[in-house]
Amino acid sequence: MNSSYFVEVDQVSMRYGLEGGTLALQACSLKVKPGEFVSVVGPSGCGKSTLMRLVTGLWPATEGHVIVAGREVWGPHSEAGMAFQNPIMLPWRTILDNVMLPLEVVEPHRGQLRAQRQMYEEKAQKLLALVGLKGYEKRYPHELSGGMQQRASLCRALIHEPRLLMLDEPFGALDVFTREDLWFELQALCINLKPSVILVTHDLREAVYLADRVLVMSSRPGRIIAERDVPFARPRQLDDLYTAPYQELVQELRMHISAARKAETENGPAMPAQASHV
Repeated sequence: MNSSYFVEVDQVSMRYGLEGGTLALQACSLKVKPGEFVSVVGPSGCGKSTLMRLVTGLWPATEGHVIVAGREVWGPHSEAGMAFQNPIMLPWRTILDNVMLPLEVVEPHRGQLRAQRQMYEEKAQKLLALVGLKGYEKRYPHELSGGMQQRASLCRALIHEPRLLMLDEPFGALDVFTREDLWFELQALCINLKPSVILVTHDLREAVYLADRVLVMSSRPGRIIAERDVPFARPRQLDDLYTAPYQELVQELRMHISAARKAETENGPAMPAQASHV
């Protein structure tokens, strides 16, 4: 494995259940550089979320290798922070305490939390301020809108300074205006903190706006069939989404996904092949 990459997924397959069970991924490979933001798009049910679970160590691969920070992944690891479509805030904890939850679990922070609580609280408050939640630290989740809870969820994913941020449809349940606001704030967080990021999304505008590179997956069993560098400089503005270069790239990705869906309809599930760089 090449140590210049922070995440390496090498010829990974994942089958649910015993032999004959659903084959979600087949010979899937991808690489992510340190500090790179990669979006993963594809048809519904293509295995995008399965890929996320393998990289975070929540599930073991059936075949192949998953390497994060130079070490093979055999189970959950502390390199990753995660945010999902449902922010899953604990209702009995304040927003500040929700954000600090990973510090109670992940070492070395767990062993240092009691003695350095003030320092960690200040760090959480700074993250909340970055996403526009200054003054909401002592509120409870039911007192915040869905978009505000998702902002807090991003802070929670970043509080322990993970080198890898895993985002599984984190904005899918939000209205378009709130979603776009959070894209802008996530971009600012990533420019500031520089984690490696893997974002799974169905929203091609989101994929293009946020990513350095977009990977396209085939229909199930999933594999990477195309990848596209995003050439636009940062910081990107929301108005850029409506310019011709952005629209052309979104349409190009849409055509790849449409072709993958058509191939599945006509020929059955996709078979492994080399991904194309488009």
